[in-house]
Amino acid sequence: MRDTASGPRVLLKRLRELMQEPLEPQERLDRIVRDIASNMVAEVCSLYVLRADSVLELYATEGLNPTSVHLAQLRLGQGLVGTIAASARPLNLSNAQEHPAFAYLPETGEEIYHSFLGVPVLRAGRTLGVLVVQNKTMRQYREDEIEALETTAMVIAEMIATGDLARLTKPGLELDLRRPVSFTGLSFNDGVGLGHVVLHEPRIVVTNLFNEDSEEEVRRLDRSLGSLRLSIDDMLERRDVAFEGEHREVLEAYRMFANDRGWVRRLEEAIRNGLTAEAAVEKVQSDMRARMLHMTDPYLRERMSDFDDLANRLLRQLMGRGPEDVAASLPKDAILIARSMGAAELLDYPRDKLRGLVLEDGAATSHVVIVARAMGIPVAGQVKGAVSMAENGDAIIVDGEEGTIHLRPQSDLEAAYAEKVRFRARRQEVYRELRKKPSVTKDGVAVDLLMNAGLAVDLPQLTESGAAGIGLFRTELQFMVASTFPRAEAQERLYRDVLDAARGKPVTFRTIDIGGDKVLPYFKGAIQEENPALGWRAIRLTLDRPGLLRTQIRALLKACGGRELKLMLPMVTELSEIAQAREIIDREVRHLSRFAHHLPTSLKLGAMLEVPSLLFQLDELMKAVDFVSVGSNDLFQFVMAVDRGNTQLADRFDNLSTPFLRVLKMIADAGARNHTPVTLCGELAGKPISAMALIGLGFRSISMSPASIGPVKAMLTELPLQELEGFFNDNLMAPSQKLPMRALLQAFADDRSIPL
Repeated sequence: MRDTASGPRVLLKRLRELMQEPLEPQERLDRIVRDIASNMVAEVCSLYVLRADSVLELYATEGLNPTSVHLAQLRLGQGLVGTIAASARPLNLSNAQEHPAFAYLPETGEEIYHSFLGVPVLRAGRTLGVLVVQNKTMRQYREDEIEALETTAMVIAEMIATGDLARLTKPGLELDLRRPVSFTGLSFNDGVGLGHVVLHEPRIVVTNLFNEDSEEEVRRLDRSLGSLRLSIDDMLERRDVAFEGEHREVLEAYRMFANDRGWVRRLEEAIRNGLTAEAAVEKVQSDMRARMLHMTDPYLRERMSDFDDLANRLLRQLMGRGPEDVAASLPKDAILIARSMGAAELLDYPRDKLRGLVLEDGAATSHVVIVARAMGIPVAGQVKGAVSMAENGDAIIVDGEEGTIHLRPQSDLEAAYAEKVRFRARRQEVYRELRKKPSVTKDGVAVDLLMNAGLAVDLPQLTESGAAGIGLFRTELQFMVASTFPRAEAQERLYRDVLDAARGKPVTFRTIDIGGDKVLPYFKGAIQEENPALGWRAIRLTLDRPGLLRTQIRALLKACGGRELKLMLPMVTELSEIAQAREIIDREVRHLSRFAHHLPTSLKLGAMLEVPSLLFQLDELMKAVDFVSVGSNDLFQFVMAVDRGNTQLADRFDNLSTPFLRVLKMIADAGARNHTPVTLCGELAGKPISAMALIGLGFRSISMSPASIGPVKAMLTELPLQELEGFFNDNLMAPSQKLPMRALLQAFADDRSIPL
């Protein structure tokens, strides 16, 4: 019986030798197509490379007219070659001229050839060119010949990706891999970032393509597949058996792919054709991705990302690499691109090297965006397709104002954005000049503009921004950047440093708010939940794990010795939770008093109003605490029944809608009625238009990211508050409005030249 794999193995061995020889790019291509033709007993072998202008240019040929190299061209979708490039699928024809897509190129002299086999040159599912063999006789090419040509195309894809062919490209033209491309998503955080791409879950670049021992490579594949299947089974078993929903479906899809015999068989075939196990995974992954990209079934297209993730996991198993390796070698101007990521994952990256963040998913109020905002980096979200089009090291511009990104931008666009960065710097200088001016409205009403913080590196911004204090210190960020629970001494040291940096300005510490999407990998008590935002998190978790809360309270009490301690409880649902927390605090105060520790001069306990149940006990709440802080992100989520991380709903409902503003007005009025200070510390405070609305509703203290204080203060100093209060008296409770509330507020500001 004929060994059908021997031909591809011989060819790959020859290609490996060619790749190692010190040849000029054109000579190397010419010898590659010659060897392919010889190995496959083909009279013609031709390579077409896709340019940035969507033209496929003939780069090398054996058998066609050699003078047509770099002259023969087909547009994407034109002719057989253009059809293959557009569909990313091979064509195997016994009589090519009868195919309706056939296009005659007289300069090539190919009219005498009938049989035709063409395969796309693919990398990460992207078509970079087309590889073709032809014969005069009418014949159908065998499956093993198709497989051999596809495997060879993968080697050529790496040549294109490494830039080897750039010198062969005509002046003024670019290959498609280097084509500038722009995406429009949503603005999640203001600012402009110029830098270079770092893929959060990078495609692993396989450099070792050719195997020495096929059977050993198959055994390596089997071992890695076994480990992968065990890890998926383990993830499924750790979940509640009653748990159903999207997350379980994704894991079940992973398990289905990992156990799919067709997938494994294709991997083994690629290995027996001469590839290493990791090169086989990359080839099959790229083939599958190219096919799924052209499917119209939305369910199958959604499964593409599941398959990509699974293949990347298998590659990491084979190569012994983890995503943490990437952070160690960041460029100094890194712009992260991710499908999605958690807040803790973002904090793994060195902050001083980050210039921006691009997310394919996410929402403006998701925690990773909140952390990015605290870090002061621009964020564009809902940027579909960014991951597959970007390569590590690509130049990129992130426009956080517009929610757009520009990959591999042209020089004139880069220059325009450099000027935009300079303009923003001048505008920031104007904001800096406002720092020492009083934070009062045009008609003399004082409003405290506070900042949100969570790490020691945030503290210099207290002075730089001109904030009146820290309205929300997120203590959980210290836990999220640690590999184990921070010891009491480390917590105490951080809290003391925060108070020292504040220099007498008020600081409100929120007790640890973990759970939901803020997962600590080392917290063994964490459970998987179908609705984590509504589950075991924040005060619910810490009351059930009182040791965790007691350690933190003790550290805060000791750090605040001789100073005021303002302590805030997150996600309070019932007043009884406040009473339970107060008992724990009192117990720690008594313990420290017994050992003569220096205690705070005063202790003020507050509650975050995030859960709608508190709206029906507002007066009781105001009497039970010393102050209230509105967490507008979660409150909006729960009032409007909108998952803050759901990409389909991210822009559906407006947080300046009349119903939600009425809720906020109720809270502000209850605070005034009971003489209880009320602050709002959600992202709603950070935009001038929504900050204007809050002040008009009665809020006299709002907390935001440090970068927002300048623009909000510029608005505040031009705001005639009395007129705005009259505006709300006329419009907030009106039975109907001709325009949405946001449009009415914008018109109010425009009429009075208030900068928004």
